[in-house]
Amino acid sequence: MSIEFEDVTETLRCISISGRLDVPGTDAIATRFTALAASVERRIVVDISEVSFLASMGIRALIMNAKAQQQRGGRLVLFIGGNQAVGSVLESTGIDALIPICKDMAEARVAALA
Repeated sequence: MSIEFEDVTETLRCISISGRLDVPGTDAIATRFTALAASVERRIVVDISEVSFLASMGIRALIMNAKAQQQRGGRLVLFIGGNQAVGSVLESTGIDALIPICKDMAEARVAALA
């Protein structure tokens, strides 16, 4: 698992996660992900285009951090790029009703700032 971030502007942060978001992978990044995504009011784009596997624990982490950001007045958007496997998992769970999912990074940044 790998997690990196870039502060694009003062209010927009992009967090990139790669690897397997299964139980061990989610455990490996959970604390840092929460610190980066939910610690302050921001607009967040989470780039999961390089996630090779997404389990229920990974989905839970995404939802929890999105809700925490919403409670602070912020917003979290998922960028999946061309990752059809992850996109299919997210759509089948209905998470797209809770968190915007974008295939284009420019679109994701606009959605985060909306």
